[in-house]
Amino acid sequence: MSYTGIGETNGVIVTAASVERVPIRLSAVSYVAPGSLTDGRFGLFRYDMGPKAGGPGPHFHRTFSESFYVLSGTVRLYDGRAWAEGREGDLFHVPDGGIHAFRNDADAAASMLILFAPGPPREAYFNELAEISATGRTLSPEDWTELYARHDQTMVGG
Repeated sequence: MSYTGIGETNGVIVTAASVERVPIRLSAVSYVAPGSLTDGRFGLFRYDMGPKAGGPGPHFHRTFSESFYVLSGTVRLYDGRAWAEGREGDLFHVPDGGIHAFRNDADAAASMLILFAPGPPREAYFNELAEISATGRTLSPEDWTELYARHDQTMVGG
């Protein structure tokens, strides 16, 4: 049996200069490999957080997992039970439905890669957050719930 797909597909090189970077308050998200590039197999984003940038509260996603790989600085990671310090080289994996959160509470910047699998169109979520931040638009609790629901994000206490 031989593989008949030889030469029918090619690799894709993504240059740093071509990656879209979206500022959100004290952070920025870079869409290194969105699901649209990977045929929905995964999404890979870089998340750069300024000092004391905070982060999202505890939440979960029903249809995709997330993995966080700390590139620099210290990132506080929540596994649904407790907070821990993530440092350069640390990985935090969250399966579908796993409660998690992350934040930068330190006086220094921090960066991490976020891997979504499969690759949902998370850039739509981050673009919405960026627009809200840039315009200063205020959302009601109901508006936030609707926004999160459209992007498979359920916020929980913790």
